[in-house]
Amino acid sequence: MKFKFISSIIVMLLSASVFAGEAKMSVESVEGAKTVDTKEAKALFDKETLFVDVRLKTLSDAGRIAGSILLDYKNGGFTKKALMAEAGVDEGVVIYCNGLKCPLSAAAAKKAISWGYKKVYYYREGYPVWKKVGYPVE
Repeated sequence: MKFKFISSIIVMLLSASVFAGEAKMSVESVEGAKTVDTKEAKALFDKETLFVDVRLKTLSDAGRIAGSILLDYKNGGFTKKALMAEAGVDEGVVIYCNGLKCPLSAAAAKKAISWGYKKVYYYREGYPVWKKVGYPVE
């Protein structure tokens, strides 16, 4: 009886951790945005498209895509006014965060689209993959 109870608790905890992990995964696409992989993001980088880092300042300070600007989503830095100070609604913006388990870039892309931005690129793989392949970071 005691064994069944402990087994049930272990199964519930494992299930909860699996569901929690799924909840943290970023969406594959954002309506109105173009999802880009790392190769496509690098092509946009080479065209000097604006890259917007929406991670926490501490993460961005530890390393970010070279030339990107920080508009910290969680602490209110990603606002229409802040984004418009960097790029007009007809200019391209590549929005990224900390990879596949970071939902911030998707949320920021949705907001940018709602503010009228027409060329929003959702870089889902984000900073970790960019750095891993050896593209420019600072």
